[in-house]
Amino acid sequence: MTDEQRIEIEAAAFRSLVQHLRSRPDVQNIELMNLAGFCRNCLSKWFKAAADDVGVAVSPDEAREEIYGMPYSEWKSRYQNEASADQQAAFDKARHK
Repeated sequence: MTDEQRIEIEAAAFRSLVQHLRSRPDVQNIELMNLAGFCRNCLSKWFKAAADDVGVAVSPDEAREEIYGMPYSEWKSRYQNEASADQQAAFDKARHK
């Protein structure tokens, strides 16, 4: 596999992951964090960092919109639920490890 092929395959896999997350707004970010250690916001930060690395200007809001498929504030109002006490406790426990 060439470097170019690897990059193309990685990009396609990333696009598939983003599309999958967009199709599952019922999966809350806190659930992703508690189970996988990352969420949509993490992906948007990684997206911005990668853009910064290659000298492409992307704001945090633009990076979030790339991942969420809409402005973050719109996604939050449509899909984000209040975290349950159990979800918040699991998040706090994992964060302190």
